[in-house]
Amino acid sequence: MDLTVAIPSRGRPAQLARLLGSLQDQTLDRHQFEVVVGLDGEKLTNQLPETRVLELPHQGPAATRNAIISKARGRLILFLNDDVIADARLLERHLASHGGLDGPAMVLGSAPWVIREPDRLFDRLVRESSMVFFYNRMGTDEPERDWGFRHAWTLNLSLPTAIAREIPFDERFALAMFEDLEWAWRVQHRTGAPVLFRPEAIVEHDHRYEPAGYLERERALGAQARTLAQINPACAHDIFGCDILDEEYIRGCRMFLSETDVSALRESFVSLASQSAADWTGPGMDTLYEMYRPLKRWHWCQGFVAACDSSVAA
Repeated sequence: MDLTVAIPSRGRPAQLARLLGSLQDQTLDRHQFEVVVGLDGEKLTNQLPETRVLELPHQGPAATRNAIISKARGRLILFLNDDVIADARLLERHLASHGGLDGPAMVLGSAPWVIREPDRLFDRLVRESSMVFFYNRMGTDEPERDWGFRHAWTLNLSLPTAIAREIPFDERFALAMFEDLEWAWRVQHRTGAPVLFRPEAIVEHDHRYEPAGYLERERALGAQARTLAQINPACAHDIFGCDILDEEYIRGCRMFLSETDVSALRESFVSLASQSAADWTGPGMDTLYEMYRPLKRWHWCQGFVAACDSSVAA
C-alpha cells in the first residue's frame, strides 16, 4: 500500500466526518491508500466508511499519532488535522512529491484558512500574517528549499512511514503544542530529511479563532515552552535562540510582565473581531501583526513564568 492517512481526533466529530467525506473523493485509487483515525479518549458513535478506527485512552496527539503509526500499512504516512478538508488531489500530490525525490523528506502541503461569514478583520489577520503559521512567508517557487523543522506542521505533512516508526513522537507532550516541531527536529537531526513545501497539496483549514481564545493559546504555549526546554533543550534553543530556563531569561520575562501595560492593546485586539475585513483601510496585516506582538509576548511570558513558578512550588 502506498499511503496511510493518519488523523488524530478529539472533540470534533462533525469536522472529522467532513474530512473523511473529502477523503472519499480522492483522485488517488482507493486501493493505494488507507485512512486510520485515532480517537483520543473517545468512543466511536457512528460507523465511518472505509476507515480504520482506534479507540485510545486520552493521552494527547503525540501518543495518538504513535498508535496510528504502529498500525500503518502504507509506505508513506500523511498526518492531517481533523479540522481540515482535503482537496480532491491531495493524496495524489503527496504521493507524487515523494516519488520525485532522491531521498526521504517531510513534505508539507498548504493549508489556506476557510473564510467564514461575516469575514472579520481578526480573521484576516490570522490568515494573512504569522500569528499561527508562517505560510505567508513561504515562497511557492522554491521546491528544493529546506524550510526547516519549524515548518513541519502536522496538519498536512507526509514522510516515509519507516522514519515515523523509528522516530516516534514524544508522548510527554500532552498538548498539541511543540510536539510536532520537537519530533521534526529529531527527524532532521537523525536522518537529514528536509522539510519541502508543496503548495499544490492542499487542505482547507477550518478553525476560527476568537481574540480571547488566541491569547489563551499564547499563554498555554508559554507554559508548554518550559516543557519543551526540559524535554529537548537543544530544540528549544534552536526555536528561541537561547536557554529559556536560564534564570536571567526568566527574570527578563518577569520584568517584561511587570513593566508592560498591555490593557489598551488588548482592548484594541479584541475589537478586531467586530470590524469588517473588507472595510479595513489601515496598514497591511504584517504591520498590524507587529503592532500586537507585545500583547502576544505578554501572554506567552505569563504562561511561561507561571509554569516556572509552579515547578518551584512543587
